[in-house]
Amino acid sequence: MAGGVKLREIATIVVILAICGQTIAKTAVVELTEDNWDLMLKNEWMVKFYAPWCPACKNIAGTWDEFSTWSDDLGIKTAKIDVTSSPGLSGRFFVTALPTIFHVINGEFRQYRGTRDLNTLMAFIEEKKWEAVEPVSAWKKPDSIQMSIVSYFFKLSHFLKELNTLLLKEYGLPAWASYAIFAVATILMGAILGLLLVCVIDCLFPPKHLQRQSFSESQGRGDQGSGDEIRGDELEDEDVSSGSDKEKYSGTDTEDNDEEDDDDDERIEDVGTGTPPASKEASPKTSPSVRRRGPKAKKGQHKRESSPEQSD
Repeated sequence: MAGGVKLREIATIVVILAICGQTIAKTAVVELTEDNWDLMLKNEWMVKFYAPWCPACKNIAGTWDEFSTWSDDLGIKTAKIDVTSSPGLSGRFFVTALPTIFHVINGEFRQYRGTRDLNTLMAFIEEKKWEAVEPVSAWKKPDSIQMSIVSYFFKLSHFLKELNTLLLKEYGLPAWASYAIFAVATILMGAILGLLLVCVIDCLFPPKHLQRQSFSESQGRGDQGSGDEIRGDELEDEDVSSGSDKEKYSGTDTEDNDEEDDDDDERIEDVGTGTPPASKEASPKTSPSVRRRGPKAKKGQHKRESSPEQSD
C-alpha cells in the first residue's frame, strides 16, 4: 500500500511538472503590441505576424511555440503580433501576406523567406544564415518617420472597416447608405483639410499688399491699358501720314523751284541777245514771283522792237 501511494505521488508530481513545463513553453513567446513593439529594437528577435482567422497561421502556431522553447539556447527572443489588434504594426512593417516572419537584431530588420519547419528556423539562427539576407532599406525601416505615417493610414483603414461593419450589422443600414455616408464624409474632410492647408500657407508666406486686387480692378486696368495702346497707334498713324504728306509737298516745291530757275536763266539770255524768248508752255505750278518778273522783261523788249517799225 505504501509503495502504491508513493507511485501515485510521483505520477502526480510528473504531471504537475509537465503542465508547468508546457506553461513555461507557452509563455516563452512574447506578445507584442503597438505599445511595446519597440522592445525588439534591442537584442535579437524572431517576430511572427499572424491573424486568428488565417489558416496558414494556425498551421505554424505549434511549430512557433516549440521554436520559442529553444530561445534561451539560441540566445534570442521569439514574439508574435496579431495584426487584427495591432493594425498600425502591420502598416509599419508593411505586411502584405500572412504569416510573415522578421528577424531583428540591433535595429536591423530582415524578412525570413525560408520554410517554416523547426529545423530550418533553428539553422537560420545557429548558422547565422540571416547575414546573407539583405536588410530592409532605410526608407522602409519600421522605426522611420515615413513608415510611422503609413502606420496611421493602416489604423485609419482598420477603423473605417470596423465602422462600416457597425453600420451594416448593428444599425441595419443598406450598403449604398453606408457608402454614401463615407463619400460625403470624404468630401467634407477634403474641403476642410484644403482650407486648413491654404490658411497655413498664407500664414507662412503672406502675399504682398499690391498683389491683392479684385478681378474688376485688374480687368479695368487691362481695358485702360488697351485704350492707351489704341490711342498710341492712332498717333503713330497720324505722324506717319503727315510725314508722307510733307515729303510729297517738299518734292513738288523743289521741282517747281528748279523749273523756275531754268525759266529765269532763259529769259535773261533772251534779253541780253535781243531775241524774243522761245515760246514755252506755261507750267501750271509756276510761282507768282516768276510770273511778275516775266511780263516786265517782255514789256521793255517790245518797246525797243516797236520803235523802228513806227519810223518805217
